[in-house]
Amino acid sequence: MQINTSAVAEVPVSSRKRNTSTFANKMKSYLRHPGSGVLALLTLLATIMTFGMLAFLVGYILVKGIPYLSADLFSLTYTSENVSLVPSLINTFIMTVMSLLIAAPLGIFAAIYLVEYAKKGSRLVGLIRITAETLSGIPSIVFGLFGMLFFVTALKWRMSLLAGAFTMVIMILPLIMRTAEEALKAVPDSYREASFGLGAGKLRTIFTIVLPSAVPGILAGIILAIGRVVGETAALLYTSGTLPSVPDSLMGSGRTLALHMYVLSCEGLHMNQAAATAVVILVFVLFINWLSGMVAKRIAKG
Repeated sequence: MQINTSAVAEVPVSSRKRNTSTFANKMKSYLRHPGSGVLALLTLLATIMTFGMLAFLVGYILVKGIPYLSADLFSLTYTSENVSLVPSLINTFIMTVMSLLIAAPLGIFAAIYLVEYAKKGSRLVGLIRITAETLSGIPSIVFGLFGMLFFVTALKWRMSLLAGAFTMVIMILPLIMRTAEEALKAVPDSYREASFGLGAGKLRTIFTIVLPSAVPGILAGIILAIGRVVGETAALLYTSGTLPSVPDSLMGSGRTLALHMYVLSCEGLHMNQAAATAVVILVFVLFINWLSGMVAKRIAKG
């Protein structure tokens, strides 16, 4: 059997011709409309600068921190010699899970009410949205002072993981609510109408049709909330404390990874270990993002 080599060779040539003609058409369009060309160039430059800054930041952290990752840094107990980050890593995981267990259901249910049940244009909906946007713009130090005055002092929870978790709930709740609301709005109304047409009730439609379709957007907000919890220092400094150990209960004090890095850098004696802690924080956040992306893909396929 003979193979037509000329036909095989013509395929890349034709594709190159199509690419060349497409590029030429774009150039002609930009010449006819110079403003479009300028905007396209600015967009390309902004993309390159954003990616470049991200690559530089990640590369700088890795170069500065990886050489100082040692076995002592991952000891089970903290001492002034090894400045282990393992207790802080465990506290970070506990703080993140506690905050999300409280904030995620509240934020998602609030978004469901605003999108599915509340009357469009009502004053209550406008008030809730303004409140959420206002809370999103408040500096974290203000949340820390509120948590210290209310949870630590008024409720007598002392500096504890519980006080820190509730403070973080107040911080991330508007973020989760707003992203979940936008994700629910993005679901086409035809999905709801088709479900109603088949005889499904409103509640069943929400939990079997609307929510699964909005999962990727909701998870995006949860990922942002996780990043804020992991990287927060000011609010937790006044609520959870800075003890470098895993507490026996939620009423005990403990520092997170970000606080651990902050304390080491403030002392000025363990700057190399602080850089290594930054690497661990980066890997932790990347792992959470990867895990959330995998969950979103499986839910979307299901």
